[in-house]
This record gives sequence, C-alpha cells and structure tokens, in this order.
Amino acid sequence: MADDIETEEGGGDADQEAMMAEWEAMADDDGDIDDGSGESAVGSTRVLDQNEIDSLLGVDGGGLEDGDKSGIQAILNSALVSYERLPMLEVVFDRLVRMMSTSLRNFTSDNVEVSLDNISSARFGDYLNSIPLPAMLAVFKAEEWDNFGLMTVDSALIYSIVDVLLGGRRGTAAMRIEGRPYTTIERNLVERMVHVVLGDLSAAFDPLSPTTFRFERLETNPRFATIARAANATVVVTLRVDMEDRGGRIELLIPYATLEPVRELLLQMFMGEKFGRDSIWESHLSAELWQTEVPLKGVLDQVELPLGDVLSWVPGSRLELNCSPTSAVEMRCGDVPLFTGHMGRKASNIAVKIAGKIVREQDAKEE
Repeated sequence: MADDIETEEGGGDADQEAMMAEWEAMADDDGDIDDGSGESAVGSTRVLDQNEIDSLLGVDGGGLEDGDKSGIQAILNSALVSYERLPMLEVVFDRLVRMMSTSLRNFTSDNVEVSLDNISSARFGDYLNSIPLPAMLAVFKAEEWDNFGLMTVDSALIYSIVDVLLGGRRGTAAMRIEGRPYTTIERNLVERMVHVVLGDLSAAFDPLSPTTFRFERLETNPRFATIARAANATVVVTLRVDMEDRGGRIELLIPYATLEPVRELLLQMFMGEKFGRDSIWESHLSAELWQTEVPLKGVLDQVELPLGDVLSWVPGSRLELNCSPTSAVEMRCGDVPLFTGHMGRKASNIAVKIAGKIVREQDAKEE
C-alpha cells in the first residue's frame, strides 16, 4: 500500500512538472520575438513607442502650433468655446464701467471704483458649476431682444454693500457668517444695487441699440437661475467693484443667443462703421433724386384690336373707349402705374386730380 501511495505521489509530481513545462513552452511561443524592427509579434504585450504616445496625446513633433489636434488634446479642446470676437462689445462694457463708477458712488455715498477685469467666453453649464457659493444670482431680461441674461454678485460684495448702506465703519472687515441663508434685508439691498447696474447696462447699449434690461428675480441656488442649455456659449464679463478697503466682483453672463439680434452691430470696429460706404455721396444722390423731373401720362382706357383693323385706319376714323367723363384715370410713368385720379379742368388746361395710389403686386408681396 505504501508503495502505491508513493507511486501515485510521484505520478502527480510528474504531471505537474509536465504541465509547467507546457506552460513555459507556450509562454516562449507567445513571448516577444525580435524581428529586427523593435516590434513584438502578434499576440504579445506591446509597449508604445514615443511617436505613438505623442499621437495618443495629440502632440505632434512640430509643436502645438499645428492646427490639427487629435487624441486627448482634441477631447480637451472640445470643452473650450471659441467664438468670433465682438469688438463693439468691449466698447459697450468700457462705457458701462464709467457709468457704474458714477451711479454706484451716488448709490452708496462712498468712493467707488469699478474696473473691467476680463471678457471671456464659456459654456453656460461650466460657468454655473464654477460659481463660488454663497452668491446671489440676478436673472434679467432684454425686452427688445426677448431673451435673458445673468448677473452674479459674490459674497464679498454682498457683505460690503450691506455694510456700506447700513453705516458700517471703514477699516473693519465685513462679518461673514457662512452656512446661513441671506436675510431679507440683504436681499433687498442687493436687489437695489442690481437695478442700478441694469439701468447703467441699458444706457451703455443705447448708442448701439436701444435695449431695456428688466430685473426678473433673485436666486441663491444656481439650479434655479438656468436661462440656457448647459452647452450654450455665453459671454462672461467680470467687473471689480472697490470701495476703498471693501469690495467684490460682479459677473455679467449674456448668452450669444441673446446678442444675436445685434450681432452685426457688435462686429463693428467702431461706432457707426459704414463698411466702406460714402454717406456724403448717398445724401447728395438722394437730394438730386427728389429734384428729378419725371414725365407722367394719363391713360383713359386701353383697347385691343387686330392688326388688320389698325392698318385700315385713315384720318377721321373713330375709336370708341369704354369710359365716361367720370371714369378714373390711371397715371403712369413709362409702363409703371402710380396713381388713379379724375379728369377735370384747371384754368384753360386739362388736369387730373389724384385720388389714390396704385399698389403693385410686387410691393404687396413685400409687405
């Protein structure tokens, strides 16, 4: 019996050794086989070379200046917003900064300085996720453009405005109690400041396109201040408000869809740009056109006859017209009908009194 057990154990060891040898042979067959090119055979664990790593990351050997992007670089760039530049928008917000400096000084009775920090583009969803809380978000509507915008007032400016309007002393830091909702007094004071800023924003757009920005509501949760889809592109303008040792930031967010009605005006390089038109020549031409003499003819009636009858006419032939002395006369310039009137006499001349204007089919379609 002992001999049988030893034999079985010896047989098991032999089977394990044979299995291990078979595995080693398979590993050798699937192992790296150098064929002189530095690449592994099919089925092996490949190691990426530097060119393949650069291609995966979207980095070409020529540098980042190349226009074509691929790999991870393309994924990163897809999150960025690249829209056409609107030069006149910078002029509008420069005007807004000057007007806000005056209006906020009158509003707070303090020395206020407003500066334009940055004008950038961002997606609406990314902006909402980047708002540092707590903050107040004011939703406003552009009446003439029938769309909305967003104004964000950060906590530092909220407490500074409350401190200034309620008579806080200078040189003392504003008390901030984190984790509590804003009180009714704080909301009302900030809402008054938002009305002042929106009034200045309307006045800043007036030379370009008269627009009324109307305050809609005040929110503290960004989810309730959604005015566009998360992927929509927007313009974000950051304004810095400094009141000596106090202050904060105001961010204006305007979707590109809101600015679409005045997009052509915002593309101008300067106010009143005519894109090569000569206004002096246009005014001179229009003035001369008003003094141009235009011949008119009055048509009583039209009769269609065969050519043979017309050729048979002789002096003294009579043509009967289907009209009476009270029938309307059609006034034409060339072949274009203009007016209708009634025939009469003024002094010793035959005259036509204009009764109405003829609306052509082309003009009716345009209307």
